[in-house]
Amino acid sequence: MRQLTLFILVTSVMVSLYSCDANRVFEKNLALENASWDRMQVARFDVEITDTLSYYNLFVNIRNSGQYPYRNIYLFTQIKSPMGQFARDTAEFVLADPKGNWYGKGIGDLWEHQFPYKQSVMFPRSGKYIFEVEQAMRDRELKYITDIGIRIEKVAQ
Repeated sequence: MRQLTLFILVTSVMVSLYSCDANRVFEKNLALENASWDRMQVARFDVEITDTLSYYNLFVNIRNSGQYPYRNIYLFTQIKSPMGQFARDTAEFVLADPKGNWYGKGIGDLWEHQFPYKQSVMFPRSGKYIFEVEQAMRDRELKYITDIGIRIEKVAQ
């Protein structure tokens, strides 16, 4: 019951923030079943880009339980263009300080992080871009990561 109440609270806050965000072009978070992320599980986000004249900031959203055993997380990211070209990258995001205090915003035992991934990016062609994110940690099954997502926003001018 307590987790249901917490889920409703977190969802309500996210919906209210979502509705008043003028620069956001895309934002989606995927819940990971049983708060566990298998190395073979790729989070895929299909994004339609129509404005090729604007600059965009890209973010990675991560939600973890306070029981997550590491301070950081390594991810493989891939962006595929409408023309079939792709860029693959490895990124490290630090979730906690050396003493184990979580960064980000916390409610109960859940911690939400939004990390800048790429800044001032221009998309050269309009069309569907595919963003893929997979965990690159040594554990085959990464426990206590509850959600993974991306956010794309126009750079405010």
